[in-house]
Amino acid sequence: MSRVDFYHLQNKRLEDVLPKLLEKVYAINKRAIVRIGNSERIEFLNSLLWTYDEQSFLPHGSKKDGAAEMQPIWLTSENDNPNGADFLFLTDGAEADIEEVQQYERVLNIFDGNSTESVEKARIFWKELKQQSVDIFYWQQNQTGTWEQKG
Repeated sequence: MSRVDFYHLQNKRLEDVLPKLLEKVYAINKRAIVRIGNSERIEFLNSLLWTYDEQSFLPHGSKKDGAAEMQPIWLTSENDNPNGADFLFLTDGAEADIEEVQQYERVLNIFDGNSTESVEKARIFWKELKQQSVDIFYWQQNQTGTWEQKG
């Protein structure tokens, strides 16, 4: 059974949160797809993951880099899984249908709480998943930026 976690950004940006979540996935030897709803942001995030922290290393790539099957983290705007990922990250409005969600061990939907459109898309996705046999969890940032699980 798949698990879907909704991460409601309020006090931090995707650029602050995504690397830390990907570090956790990489630390447990899992593969991830980061599906980006805005193809222009792929190379920005690709560069960010190389430079966000001098003490960290997150091997990753995108179509520009090639060799998807060798990349533990793959950045894309397409609906594919060329690196055999276990985790799917949905960012910048990227979407997945229920059949696709069920192909992953875990899906993380990271959305901007300051965008009415993003919040509405997340609500619609939540309702769709609620009708299926999917475990759903909702995480919201508190004032310090720490994640708190909400009902």
